Amino acid sequence: MTKQETTMMSPPTLGDGKHGSAPSADSIRQSVEDLQQLLKIKTTMIGMKLFESEAVMASIPKIRRPKKQHTADQIVGMAARLGWTVGITAQDLVGDQCRGVLGLAVEDPNWLDGRRYVGVWHASQEDAAARQAALDRVPQGRYRAMAVSPLASGRLDPPDICLIYATPGQMILLINALQYEGYRKFEWQVVGETACADSWGRALARGEPSLSIPCFAERRYGGVQDDELLMALQPHYLAKAVNGLRSLAANGLRYPIAPYGVQMDVREGMAASY
Repeated sequence: MTKQETTMMSPPTLGDGKHGSAPSADSIRQSVEDLQQLLKIKTTMIGMKLFESEAVMASIPKIRRPKKQHTADQIVGMAARLGWTVGITAQDLVGDQCRGVLGLAVEDPNWLDGRRYVGVWHASQEDAAARQAALDRVPQGRYRAMAVSPLASGRLDPPDICLIYATPGQMILLINALQYEGYRKFEWQVVGETACADSWGRALARGEPSLSIPCFAERRYGGVQDDELLMALQPHYLAKAVNGLRSLAANGLRYPIAPYGVQMDVREGMAASY
């Protein structure tokens, strides 16, 4: 497997200005265990990887290949909800929207005009085309396959990105942890429907931590729960998150966040944190 076949484009410089080498499978496995302990995350944390070669994707140990067409949301859900390792090509996906966000070959060259969404998600083709233009997506032409797998399995070594489903309370502490050292203001977007472009599309294309409110399709087809948000980020951020969470916990800022009481004297509960 060549480096070109298994790696994404170089990520942009982020808040701390540092990008170490990709962590080992053992390091990722330990970070997953630590995150589960620190944030009490219930859904399986998974990795996603793009491949230039279908044969390389198919060589992943214990990989499953779909026998029917699915949405990308369903493929991700198979890993996050069932713990499966699943590989797909463009032909396994039901529509160009899923293919296009992942940079896999689309069948309709006019898929970005949005006409199929008029009268469904948007009032006019102008509105629909504007939404399509706003999608973060992997450029076409390089990749032929994609795989997802639980991070703890180590089968994607390393994954391009990691996907973490969490409640808003868990997610804000994860964000706080990423900002604990080398602070940067995170600025995210809400494209609306096709919110996978806000999460894995953006993280794959830009290399930045990317938060999304999962959309209707992700919840209807991908099994995303009503109280879940999604963070997509490169694997080297996992250890940073763990270190940040441990530092916050040492300061009394930990999950679950203990409610203080809306009628209490707040001065007694603020202590050193404020």
